[in-house]
Amino acid sequence: MTPTTPLADGERVVASFGSDRATYWRDHAWLAVAAMALGMAILWALGNPHVWTGAVGGLAAVAVRAGYLASDEAAARWDMTDRRLLGPGVRAVPLSEIATVRTLGSAVQVVTHSGDKHLLKYQPDKEATAARIRAASGMGQTA
Repeated sequence: MTPTTPLADGERVVASFGSDRATYWRDHAWLAVAAMALGMAILWALGNPHVWTGAVGGLAAVAVRAGYLASDEAAARWDMTDRRLLGPGVRAVPLSEIATVRTLGSAVQVVTHSGDKHLLKYQPDKEATAARIRAASGMGQTA
């Protein structure tokens, strides 16, 4: 879950953006609250007398997912060089190709001119991450 793309001659890493474990668990706590409420609402709308089981089911579903993915998501890292944004594996986005940078929840979405979309998930300071990418790609603070 770290960049494996080799650096070009003279290219250097100027910033790294790793996932934050506390942000990951906070986001999943909010997701669990929403799943619990939705599960209870559906059971109530269907006339089920055991509405509380919707909360149990919603919590269990999110808890299993969160526990299963935690180690991978916490290890995810993006590196920004003076030329490219390098993601987990072989993802590489030239800074000159970045069209839009926006925040979505605790993630930063990078959209290229060709329409490719990349998410830097569970950022502890999403605004700072987005601002750093915008500045490096020549976008300033807009988008």
